[in-house]
Parts: sequence; structure tokens; C-alpha cells
Amino acid sequence: MLYLVVRFLLRPLFRIVLRTHVTGRGNVPPTGAFILASNHLSFIDSMVIPLSAPRRVGYLAKAEYFTGSGVGGWLTKTLFTALGALPVQRQTHRAAQEALDTALGVLRQGGGFGIYPEGTRSRDGRLARGKTGVAWLALTADCPVVPVAVAGTDRVQPVGSRWPRPHKVSVTFGKPLSFPEYRGMAGNGRARRTVTDQIMEAIAELSGQEKAGWGAPRETV
Repeated sequence: MLYLVVRFLLRPLFRIVLRTHVTGRGNVPPTGAFILASNHLSFIDSMVIPLSAPRRVGYLAKAEYFTGSGVGGWLTKTLFTALGALPVQRQTHRAAQEALDTALGVLRQGGGFGIYPEGTRSRDGRLARGKTGVAWLALTADCPVVPVAVAGTDRVQPVGSRWPRPHKVSVTFGKPLSFPEYRGMAGNGRARRTVTDQIMEAIAELSGQEKAGWGAPRETV
């Protein structure tokens, strides 16, 4: 119920203030588990994408967002909870795998989960080569991946900016990708790398971003 209320209130607000333009909503599967794999330009991406998607989407968020004090802390916790954010400890030894296990739990319940394969926000607007956790998720859960491109969110809340500012934003949902030829191969590093690169190519095609460091090896989680 809280999700529906927050969505009802925030969607029109975002459309007015950010002039959000959404394309390809119909590409998100109407039922079953799915992954939204997006480029990442700003903190606000994790609000814009869930509010633009036709189905509820879970995202990982720093545990600190759920433990703040006072009115501000309560508002942040309430907002993130309503939008489907899931708290994760990022400083633990097994943080990466624990994050993937949390995401897998959502997918195995038939839900949607959003992930940024780059692993962090782009500092220069270019698209980094993806880490292979997205492939591990897709192959383990055996679910489709919808590539997503956001644009303009870096102008709404640039890195280091405390408060958002009005600016036009676009969200594009691409055609879902599936990888039947790699089914059951989540433990194979080469398969994960190939699947991840295909996902990133689809994101790059949607976003039009310049690629950065795609020739260098990346982490496998």
C-alpha cells in the first residue's frame, strides 16, 4: 500500500519537475522475474527508473539510508522502502556476494530487480565496461534482462551536489535479452563475461554513450 501511495504522489511530480520522458515501457515483461540493467549517472537514477517502470523494481541501497535519525532519516527510510530499495552493508568482506544473493531472492519470488552493471556512477558521462554480477544473476535466475538507458539525471543531481535541480530526463527500456545458450553456466567465467558484454552493448546502443575501458579486464562479481 505504501508503494502505491508513494508512486501515486511522486510519478506526476517527477513528470512535472523533471519533464520525464519514458520510452519502451512495454518491453518490461508483464509477469515473472526480470532484471533491469541500466547505465548509472546519478543517485536519483534509483528513483527515476522505479517510478518509470510499469512494475515494481527492487534496488540495493546503502544500509545507512535506513538508519538515519530525526524527520529526515524517517523520510529517507520511508521513501526508499516504498520504492522497493533493499538495504545492504557495503563494507563487509562478502558484501558483493551478499548483494547478489539479496537480488536473487527477489528474482526467485518472481519480482523485478534493478542493477547498474558498471558498479558505480559515471564521473565523466562515459559508459564503463560492466562487471559480471549481472550475468550471474540472469543465468542463475534464468530470467530476461531489460537494458535501460537514463539521460539527464546527471544534470538533475551532479556528483557532489546536495540538492536536485529541475532538468529534462529520459528513460528508455530496451527489448528484453535472454541467453538460453548459456543456461546453467553461471559458474563459467567466460560465459558470464560474454553475457555481460552483450548486455552492455545493448545499454550503449540505447544511451549513445562513449565507451570507457572496455578493453581492460574487470572483476567477475
